Amino acid sequence: MVSSFFYIAQGKIHLRDPNGATKVIDSKFGQSLSDRANQIRQRNAWKTQGTGAKFMSGGMLWGAEAEEQAQIPVVINAITRGIGDSEILYSLATNEIGGVFSLNYVNGDEQRLLHTSDFRISQLCANATENKIACVMRNGPNSHIATMRGDGGEVTELTQGDSLDSGPVWRSGHDFDLVFQSAGIARNAGGFVVGKSPSQVMAINTTTGESEILLGDDKHDYFHPNVDSAGDIYCIRKPYVSPQVTFSPIRAALDLILLPFRLLFAVFQFFNFFAMRYSGKTLVSSGDIRQKQGDLRHMMIMDNLMQATHSARDFGINDQWKVSKDWTLIRKTRDGHVEELERGVLSYDLCEDGLLLCDGSRISLRHPDGTRQELAKDQFISQILAVPVTTAAKP
Repeated sequence: MVSSFFYIAQGKIHLRDPNGATKVIDSKFGQSLSDRANQIRQRNAWKTQGTGAKFMSGGMLWGAEAEEQAQIPVVINAITRGIGDSEILYSLATNEIGGVFSLNYVNGDEQRLLHTSDFRISQLCANATENKIACVMRNGPNSHIATMRGDGGEVTELTQGDSLDSGPVWRSGHDFDLVFQSAGIARNAGGFVVGKSPSQVMAINTTTGESEILLGDDKHDYFHPNVDSAGDIYCIRKPYVSPQVTFSPIRAALDLILLPFRLLFAVFQFFNFFAMRYSGKTLVSSGDIRQKQGDLRHMMIMDNLMQATHSARDFGINDQWKVSKDWTLIRKTRDGHVEELERGVLSYDLCEDGLLLCDGSRISLRHPDGTRQELAKDQFISQILAVPVTTAAKP
């Protein structure tokens, strides 16, 4: 019965228990990072408060550094069923390090399996029979499929090249025992990334390294694969957006007209930075250092939010963080037949009761007879996980 499940929303793990209540499951490791940053902020508080800040030649930078460390972004980016009973695995990332952890959702015990600053780990999938964990290893613009032991040791890359490989899921009873999605990276003559090719669903033999294509064409992205006990392949299909940019004479003329103003603004911001750096005062306003830092941080947050919103719209996600109806959950049976199951799906999971579905803000259950039952609502849901939970996890 899928009366209980986990989901990730805004970088945090949430548990929906059998009683219908939802609680946040905090990461002890992530909390330790926040506590450490808060201690640093308290030790350096005198540098950004009172008269002491006015006499610090580097007051602005000291204050900014302390504030930034006190607000370390700790993001949970993936969850999966664990190796043991009543266990889930999750991956965590900050600006400095990433790691993999196991969590017993009955007694709340947490164990660190892996942490490193050399690369970032995400999109986990555990194989309890083989005591292995498949994952995505990202270092720079590329991402590759890797495996590790159930205890986090012996990390081995399975795929290589200039590509974006992600979404690994195990397939039992088959020579090509790991299914994943892959897209090639497109670069210009200078070597800069300008886009990607359509994503395909592939399978790899983890022993020999041989691979094969399961789903793919030039007009669609196929991603977020999964495999049921019968061997049928599930994934989400959406229209492929070409990275090619068409030339616009009107836009080019506008850019040329605005060029002098943009250069003047850049020069002004250059001198404004040095004024704040060495005097604690801007060239256009008055106020203490903390107020100026708050204004700058607010502008940066708003700018990042606007960029994220535009990017989300480009990928078919609207203002309510719901995906477009073009995002279609499909199934390819073992005999090669492809059928559409649901439209407007951002994340899903297979369960005994049917399909657990999410459009980005709502989670529902699709029963085998096709009827739908809404289970939960939240904002910015990125992943859902159906796990039989009989006892609520400790906070």
